[in-house]
Amino acid sequence: MKGPRGDVLMYGGEATLGNRWMGPPKLHPQTEFDIELEGVSLMDNLALAAIAAAVPVLFVGGWMTRRWIDKAKIGSAEDIAQRIRDDAEKESATLKKSIELEAKDKWLSEKQKLDADTEERRADILKLEGLLADRETKLDRKVDIISTKEQAIGERERDLGQQERGLEQETERLRLLIDEQNVRLERIAGMTAEEAKTALLANVEEQARHEGSRMAKQIKERAQEGAQKEAREIIGMAIQRYASEHTAETTVSVVQLPNEEMKGRVIGREGRNIRAFEIATGIDVIVDDTPEAVILSGFDRVRREVARIALQRLVEDGRIHPLRIEEAVEKAREELEEDMKRAGEEASFEVGILDLHPEIIKMLGRLRFRTSYGQNVLQHSKEVAILAGLMAQQMGIDVKLACRSGLLHDVGKAIDRESDGTHTELGVELAQRYGEPPQVINAIASHHEDHEATSFYAVLADAADAISSSRPGARRETVDGYVKRLERLEELAQSFNGVDKTYAVQAGREVRVIVDCRTVGDPDAELLATDIAEKIEADMEYPGQIKVVVIRESRAVGIAK
Repeated sequence: MKGPRGDVLMYGGEATLGNRWMGPPKLHPQTEFDIELEGVSLMDNLALAAIAAAVPVLFVGGWMTRRWIDKAKIGSAEDIAQRIRDDAEKESATLKKSIELEAKDKWLSEKQKLDADTEERRADILKLEGLLADRETKLDRKVDIISTKEQAIGERERDLGQQERGLEQETERLRLLIDEQNVRLERIAGMTAEEAKTALLANVEEQARHEGSRMAKQIKERAQEGAQKEAREIIGMAIQRYASEHTAETTVSVVQLPNEEMKGRVIGREGRNIRAFEIATGIDVIVDDTPEAVILSGFDRVRREVARIALQRLVEDGRIHPLRIEEAVEKAREELEEDMKRAGEEASFEVGILDLHPEIIKMLGRLRFRTSYGQNVLQHSKEVAILAGLMAQQMGIDVKLACRSGLLHDVGKAIDRESDGTHTELGVELAQRYGEPPQVINAIASHHEDHEATSFYAVLADAADAISSSRPGARRETVDGYVKRLERLEELAQSFNGVDKTYAVQAGREVRVIVDCRTVGDPDAELLATDIAEKIEADMEYPGQIKVVVIRESRAVGIAK
């Protein structure tokens, strides 16, 4: 037996070349001898050879059998495939007919729908054609009517043209006649047409002036009768529904002491305590013979109130020295700031205005320590707000806005002593800074007639301000100021031409003007009263209002001897 590369291998007596079968082995004597030596019989080798020879036969037979079976299977598969093809062709033919029928039905259905739509559109088109025909007929009739009217208008224009030419001729003829008459009149009157026109216009102007004054007087009287009646009802109703206490303020505050010994402590050694107190507060401290009392004097009520609170605290504590005075004054200022803020909140709550800016509330609280002619400005502002609200309620307008306008109309007085400008200008600036409504700003600006009132709320605030200021006991002024105001009032009235005498009466709330009857006529008296009132408004400051009465009378005197 040899190696794998073409060597002869021996397996059970068969010879192979590699894996290829080489047929039965050829034996030679040496091989047989070797076999015999090994004890292997020849019969056994023959049997093995027969088996080896039978293997190819069996292999070929199996292969042929396998091929016949495969051919049989292939034939059966071709039959099956042919049957499948036949069935598929039949089914496709059937499906094709079904699809063709379905497509035909769908086409017929779509054709019917299209025919129906076509008929419907044809009917619509016929209907529109009918409507267009009717409209065309109507348009033809209108065209005929318009043509007839145009013809009539043309004929009328021709007639009017003829009439216009006739009028022009007649106008020219009348002009010539008027010119001829004017020449004759000038010859007769001895003056030219321009001179006559000037004289006539002067007469007409004088007559119109007198007639206008008379009519203005009548209109004014009628308007005043109705307006005064309604205003009296509204104001009377508001005043009846509200009444506030009269306030009288002074320029001094009194601090009570527990005993006379406390005066010495207030003064201090060599007066150091009282000097330190006056420097810290800016208020004069008067220690006189008043038993168990010290007087604080000053025109600034805020500083005077700080001094009063601080001195009361020092007296209660008993320890009075410069350092303690400074601490007490500073603490009194902080406490007063809180009191002013609380006073502003109470005032706004009292009149029903709850959405004011905190800075405006603080300014309102400062009005508690400001007076005008002896009247407390915060109390006056609350009174104006309530009166304006009551009048607004009677008139049927916004009550809250009227109250807001009245409450803030004098808010500028809280800072006018610290800043440049009038209290109206400062109040307007403050209201604009913190977003107050335009009606409130206008009420602040116009309540002294510095600006024109543009809303009912400004007028109501002005009226309520006048009511609150002029009611009995609300305000007071010094005798010197009172006398000077009356003298100034009479001087202003006396400065007009035709005025003979003037008298200020009713504490300066009325001025009576007596005029020369030869210089001032009845119509001129009305104009003179208006002019004097405007002059007083422009040149004077006064509380409330001033009534101007012009008196004209003529006297005839006869003497019997």
